[in-house]
Amino acid sequence: MLTVILVIIHIIVSMGLIIFVLLHSGRGGGLSDMLGGSVGAAAAGSTVAERNLDRITILLAVIFAVTSVTLAIRI
Repeated sequence: MLTVILVIIHIIVSMGLIIFVLLHSGRGGGLSDMLGGSVGAAAAGSTVAERNLDRITILLAVIFAVTSVTLAIRI
């Protein structure tokens, strides 16, 4: 039963990780430009939206790693 719950969490986190990685900016686009960020704001540093996007992506990556290791041990 615990394995099924871990697999479900792992799938949800995997989908979220894909979405949040794709939201990151590449060479001049991404979430900051989509939300009205300008070239001056991009040169000055990361916006609040980008920092929060980074934090969420890191959190999802850590959860993904933990569920991966846990599933590897259980199976």
